[in-house]
Amino acid sequence: MSEMTYRDALNQALKEEMRRDASVFVLGEDVALYEGSFKVTRGLLAEFGEERVKDTPISENTIIGVSIGAAMGGLRPVAELMTVNFALLAMDQIVNHMAKIRYMFGGQTFLPMTIRMPGGGGSQLGAQHSQSLETYFMHCPGMYVLYPATPGDAKGLLKSAIRNNNPVIFLEHELLYNSKGEVSDDPEYLVPIGKAEVKRPGEHVTIVAYARMTVLALQVAEELAEEGVSCEVVDLRSLAPLDEETILDSVRKTGRAVVVEECWRTCGLGGEITSRIYEHCFDILKAPVIRVSGLDVPMPYSRKIEMLCIPQPATIRQAVTDVMSGAY
Repeated sequence: MSEMTYRDALNQALKEEMRRDASVFVLGEDVALYEGSFKVTRGLLAEFGEERVKDTPISENTIIGVSIGAAMGGLRPVAELMTVNFALLAMDQIVNHMAKIRYMFGGQTFLPMTIRMPGGGGSQLGAQHSQSLETYFMHCPGMYVLYPATPGDAKGLLKSAIRNNNPVIFLEHELLYNSKGEVSDDPEYLVPIGKAEVKRPGEHVTIVAYARMTVLALQVAEELAEEGVSCEVVDLRSLAPLDEETILDSVRKTGRAVVVEECWRTCGLGGEITSRIYEHCFDILKAPVIRVSGLDVPMPYSRKIEMLCIPQPATIRQAVTDVMSGAY
């Protein structure tokens, strides 16, 4: 095991998979000479050359369209979109083609492609560059949606995504790139797609979270442990498929749940998870489920107001306190 940043873990995953499989190649805006906006593709051009690390025009629709064709032709493209916000320009390719081609061809073709996209708020980038759009992709069947919280999971999930024969949306929170954690040195280390993980065992309340919200939830759980409140933190890791079993097993144990998401509350992931908890655990719940979500507003530029729109440790802590005390 080595300690490294989230950014370096992703970089290591790309290098290992490109060394392992000559059909893997990387494409996107500024991924080659500039080595990526967040430097995740650092050193790839020098090692693998311009045939396998390709700078593209500023056209997200084209990037994904080329990737689809390459995947159908037997390659394993890893496309980087500069931010998830720009994926909206490629939604026709993503939703009408990438997600449906294998189904419409009756399973006679595979589509082994991965789309990497940074996203999330908190960086003062304004309303058009600070969105959390994961539920857009989750809503469409035919593709996997992954959103790791730790460097170790980032590496293991990206390797699993690249090796998978189905299209994968791979989301990365911009505020996690510099976070550090333990990462396996094993080039065959894989994190299974579709499997959540209990990051911290607990007895009194389940906190379900993903991506940066998992990091904040763990911080809150550590603080509350000193006050005698035992929080079990479930990190989703995979948003589609969603590991319902791990979530429900945890809630059955604790009897209480707080669901944390950065995306907008309306039609958000938290509503889906809360619904499933009520469907399967209603009779054993000791208190109503509490959702902690991003506000239903365009993201402000002002730092102080932006923080009001995104769940913070204090927000999560208050939700846990409320669900424990019955003040909901």
